[in-house]
Amino acid sequence: MSKVINTLHSQLKKAYKLSMSRVRESTYASFMSPQNLIGINFPIRKSDNSIEMIKGYRVQHNNALGPYKGGLRFHKDVDMDEATALATWMTIKCAVQDLPYGGGKGGLAINPRDYNASELQTISREFSARLSNYIGPEIDIPAPDVGTNSEIMDWMVDEHTKITRNIFDSKSTYTGKSLVNGGSLWREEATGYGVALCIKEALGNDVKDKTFIVQGFGNVGSYVTKTLESYGMKLIAVGDHTGYYGVSNLNNCYSTLSKLQSKHGSINEVEGAVILNKTQFFSTKCDVVIPCALELQIDEDIANNLNCKFIAEGANGPIYDSAEDILKLNNITVIPDVLANSGGVLVSYFEWLQNRSGEYWEKDIVVQKMDIKMIKTYRKICDVAEKYNCTLREACYIYALIKIDDVNKTKGI
Repeated sequence: MSKVINTLHSQLKKAYKLSMSRVRESTYASFMSPQNLIGINFPIRKSDNSIEMIKGYRVQHNNALGPYKGGLRFHKDVDMDEATALATWMTIKCAVQDLPYGGGKGGLAINPRDYNASELQTISREFSARLSNYIGPEIDIPAPDVGTNSEIMDWMVDEHTKITRNIFDSKSTYTGKSLVNGGSLWREEATGYGVALCIKEALGNDVKDKTFIVQGFGNVGSYVTKTLESYGMKLIAVGDHTGYYGVSNLNNCYSTLSKLQSKHGSINEVEGAVILNKTQFFSTKCDVVIPCALELQIDEDIANNLNCKFIAEGANGPIYDSAEDILKLNNITVIPDVLANSGGVLVSYFEWLQNRSGEYWEKDIVVQKMDIKMIKTYRKICDVAEKYNCTLREACYIYALIKIDDVNKTKGI
């Protein structure tokens, strides 16, 4: 069993022990194993005329609350264990936000940078075709994730339409689409913006001149940086797949870094930056550490050297369970992924509603709805944490377990 699954199961066990008086063992057991595991393999012909086999997955974890919902990532380390953990976290995330969804996740074990645009389109369309029997607007609703974007979702929607011959249902089968193909305004910004909203709530709105560091400068890391800078906070260190950089001497970091990202696909040419290693980066003194990369980035050694007050998880599962025990002892509050980065699935839900109704909302309406829901959810989870005398992560898991257990009881499950 993989480290990410072990971390997830350890977290679930802690939450279940705290909620045993309210949650039946059968519901807890259902969280430990997904309902459906789908493996997909297919060949593609590359531009050099060679044949490559592509391996993919879709895990459908739990649909007690509604259709499975979750991203498709293109990353070389995608496997069934990773997809299972991510799908489980999606079940919890949707329950925490009181959305009518369950959790799903999947993807392809590829590095998208290894393929040209034509090859990537072929791969995306073939994956969509192979998924078509397992997904639908009331069955399973995929979205973008690491290594995918609105263009890839558009290709997949188009392929799904060719197979189902139903453009209306196809558009609401995928979220995270481009605006011209039925996407929602504010979807691209939503995850990072939601992380920033949670940080603002955690700091009690006293955010001006507070400092933060960000690991990962993709969609989530860039938009959380942009939003926190708009609050008056200061980015002092950042990292991406090329390395880690101290940027405390720079102003308007978002603007500088996003231009580099757009031009080079990385931030490694930022002028005036101090090159750091991973240990130096995470030991940077600041108010908030924001991991926005991949799973299991903060181990016990890093946890012992952190010099911050809060961690806001932009990424899914970035902290080892054993490291979180250290953080708790050191009075470092973790705003967990299933709460902090739930803005993405929240606006995906808004997109799904718009697709189903055919009525599309202006940006200010989407942002207003998101602000109200994220803040309400954050405060709700804080109340659960106070009631059970537990961490925010445990509170999220407890809330999800109780919610799904109550639904199962009404169904006689």
